[in-house]
Amino acid sequence: MPIHPGLLAAFERRQALKIISGLNNFDAERVRAVVRAAERGGATFVDIAADPALVHLARTETQLPICISAVEPEQLAQGIAAGADLAEIGNFDCFYAQGRTFSAAEVLDLTRRSRALLGAQVTLSVTVPHLLPLDQQADLAEQLAAAGADLIQTEGGTSSQPLHSGILGLIEKAAPTLAAAAEISRAVSVPVLCASGLSSITAPMAIAAGASGVGVGSAINQLDSELAMIAVVRSLVESLAHPVQVVR
Repeated sequence: MPIHPGLLAAFERRQALKIISGLNNFDAERVRAVVRAAERGGATFVDIAADPALVHLARTETQLPICISAVEPEQLAQGIAAGADLAEIGNFDCFYAQGRTFSAAEVLDLTRRSRALLGAQVTLSVTVPHLLPLDQQADLAEQLAAAGADLIQTEGGTSSQPLHSGILGLIEKAAPTLAAAAEISRAVSVPVLCASGLSSITAPMAIAAGASGVGVGSAINQLDSELAMIAVVRSLVESLAHPVQVVR
């Protein structure tokens, strides 16, 4: 299963930046603004809900690779058929407030079903649920890679409860996903994308932890101004611009 050619170099440089509009965001104008900000800010690719109409909209706004996200394999297949470039199972953050959780067995089953529907040539990313203990996250990541996942994504920021404001609070918010990236990147050979609760302060920490790229959503998609979104994307690109040496 290949990595999309439009992403390969960025992952090899460990500077990939995915801008996320939200798995449950079907507001066309909000999605348009996020996609335009990703394009103009210099991101590597965008991630939108697995809705064919949104895929068509995004394609009119950007030449960047388009990732579609869902937790139903059939929705992923529909998004790919509509012209998306790659697919993502998860992330699961938006479901936790509803009391919906995902077990390791369920995520593994979703991965196998998605791979069977999408075929061997579509890049498939899978999120590891952060509610699992770290050792179980690493074990699941290994199983997901064996089942056909080309990328592994981490999560955790939305359930983190920072005790401080400012920079210290940003680091506290990112701690769960940073820990997951460190643990999982040691367990798998496929690229790890660290996501959830990241900022320009903590994105380089994700790379230092072993990730090959980062995914950022709420720091951008909750802003009201497209110009402000572009500014945040550019700050993230700049934060990833300088290589980080990982010590194992």
